[in-house]
Amino acid sequence: MRPQPLRRLLSRVALAALVLGLVLALAPGADGGETRFVSLRSDKVNLRAGPGTRYPVEWVYQRRALPVAIIAEFDIWRKVRGPDGTEGWVHQSLLSTRRTVIVTGELRTVRRRAEADAPVVFRIEGGATARLMRCGTEWCQIEAERMKGWVERAALWGLLPGEIVD
Repeated sequence: MRPQPLRRLLSRVALAALVLGLVLALAPGADGGETRFVSLRSDKVNLRAGPGTRYPVEWVYQRRALPVAIIAEFDIWRKVRGPDGTEGWVHQSLLSTRRTVIVTGELRTVRRRAEADAPVVFRIEGGATARLMRCGTEWCQIEAERMKGWVERAALWGLLPGEIVD
């Protein structure tokens, strides 16, 4: 090969590697990790179109402790998905590792033990946010309004399939 075609080939290979690296960096689990749940640290969190302040704000969450799924990472920015499916980029400082969940459906019964016939501790409305204390395959212990109890796992949003929380 002559020097000119070799240089052109190397330039194309370098460009292809750069594009592939960018695609992989923005893919889910880009940091080598899996999708995981966190919660919003503030009552006002801007959801941006891209990973940086130069990108426009597309949505504003106004609910502290709302659980969100991290689906991608880029530097200090996290791409999150909310309970309603909305996706966007959030600065990592606005996220907390404290686990919370959203109660799905209508009114749910929270019990003293992880058993369907255990005494009722309280009832919680669908759409309410609760702190996740621990979770097994069928039941999760939650805390809401300073009350703790067990609720069926299927009644909650904010957990990965099969995830156990201790």
